[in-house]
Amino acid sequence: MTESLTIDLSSTENAIALAGEQEANLAIFAAQTGAKLVLRGQDLYISGTSNQIKLCEKVIQDLGTLWRDGRPISGVDILTVRHAIDTQQQDALKDLQQDVLVRTRRGDVIRAKTFRQRKYIQAIRHYTLTFGIGPAGTGKTFLATVLAVQTLLAGKYERLILTRPAVEAGERLGFLPGDLQQKIDPYLRPLYDALYELVEPEKISNLMERGVIEVAPLAYMRGRTLNNAFVILDEAQNTTPAQMKMVLTRIGFNSCLVVTGDVTQTDLPQHQSSGLTVAAKILADVDGIAFCYLTKGDVIRHPLVEKIIDAYERYGN
Repeated sequence: MTESLTIDLSSTENAIALAGEQEANLAIFAAQTGAKLVLRGQDLYISGTSNQIKLCEKVIQDLGTLWRDGRPISGVDILTVRHAIDTQQQDALKDLQQDVLVRTRRGDVIRAKTFRQRKYIQAIRHYTLTFGIGPAGTGKTFLATVLAVQTLLAGKYERLILTRPAVEAGERLGFLPGDLQQKIDPYLRPLYDALYELVEPEKISNLMERGVIEVAPLAYMRGRTLNNAFVILDEAQNTTPAQMKMVLTRIGFNSCLVVTGDVTQTDLPQHQSSGLTVAAKILADVDGIAFCYLTKGDVIRHPLVEKIIDAYERYGN
């Protein structure tokens, strides 16, 4: 028997936060609960069987900490709540929703949106070496950069070092136009993007001039010992096993190293093994190292990104 329920969301702002852009979230609610949802002004109409309506209402209630403050709900938020209900993790869900890492320069809240992301954050906070492995859009680099900036500004570390292999140019950058900084910028742009979300560009320039923030290709890590530093190695799937061993053995005292990568997107020649894949096998049982595996369920970019990942997985790539 079809039943119905009306939820007063109290304000238009709350309704927009819950429904999402072009009411895209309503389709996700429907897919996750089987109920039908229609939004009219600040009233949300839900119809379906008794169980479908109860489940839908429960999901919406568990998201209340967010939408009641006008904070936009994402598809990942809905899926995480559904997972929490299925696995009886409501208490953990509350901690997840309330644990705000930082606000961006625009005032947007940054927090873990999935349980795996939260475990990744906790690992970075407690381990000297953390591997974050997963597809594009899961927050591997961005969350690591957020924590790096936090700890740097709090005085826990003296330096923040961001590095990645410049595979496309084989790390032979001499033939590119411009000075060294201009040559390596295209390869390090994703790291800059994360920094600019948190720190004023002028302040970043000042910190880089003083050597507090260093952004450099992986080849520049050779022969160094990185003490009192937070180091992020991005795009680690494009390292060779020798390069990976080189950077892992740079760890110094009072240092934190986060290695991020997606083993399905290596740009290395076909005959060349990925240093990230090899390290995951060799170091899997070593105490003091955390391996955090994120999945397409942790994708926090545009919803289309998860669909693209799905399509490629079905195709076999």
